[in-house]
Amino acid sequence: MAPLGDEPVIIRPAAAADVPALCGLVLELGYAGATEEVSRRLARILADDDQAVRVAERGGCVVGWIQVQATKLLESDPRGEIVGLVVTAAERRRGVGAALVRAAEEWARGHGLTLMGVRSNQVRLDAHRFYERLGYAVTKTQLSFRKKL
Repeated sequence: MAPLGDEPVIIRPAAAADVPALCGLVLELGYAGATEEVSRRLARILADDDQAVRVAERGGCVVGWIQVQATKLLESDPRGEIVGLVVTAAERRRGVGAALVRAAEEWARGHGLTLMGVRSNQVRLDAHRFYERLGYAVTKTQLSFRKKL
């Protein structure tokens, strides 16, 4: 997709009608994005007051999304956490990602949260630099373990 000129970026809540565009962006992020799966996942997220998905739209096309949630842990105060962010390749480095992060931070403030976190795969060096430019700092490194149930 070619950049969409100088049209303004609009950030808004994701809706069921966005699923086809979200699927493409999920694939661009490197994950499976079948329509039924993304539709089911989005519906579950939209029904949960502790998380949200915002989309970036330019020229009537969805060019990115961010998912933010309230993370509530026993060992620390609640915080906002960016758990997913992708901007289509043609729109990167044009302010879309920063606008999405600002929207996630606004959502978190609106939910009474005073700290934001984000995790980023160690191989996504461009993402690390992006978050650092926005004022985020590395606080720890860790391994991620999973077990299929």
